[in-house]
Amino acid sequence: MNKDAKIAEQFAELPEPTRKFLSELTVEDATALEAGMPLVRALIGFAKVSKWIIITILGILGGVVLLGESVFKILAWFKPPPP
Repeated sequence: MNKDAKIAEQFAELPEPTRKFLSELTVEDATALEAGMPLVRALIGFAKVSKWIIITILGILGGVVLLGESVFKILAWFKPPPP
């Protein structure tokens, strides 16, 4: 969308469903949408952080399991053979 164009020209560049949605908004609706945008941005940011925290925790858990398995294999080398 061209930022130098007038507001009416920018509105004309939008897809038809978007223009229909925006034309039906009241002043209160626009104010509510504007007030809610910081919350939406915060939720999206929190979702990205949460995703990577979960991936990190699963990676650490997998690493601990593999390390434990390897340690038990190495300890088994030092056990005497069965009679």
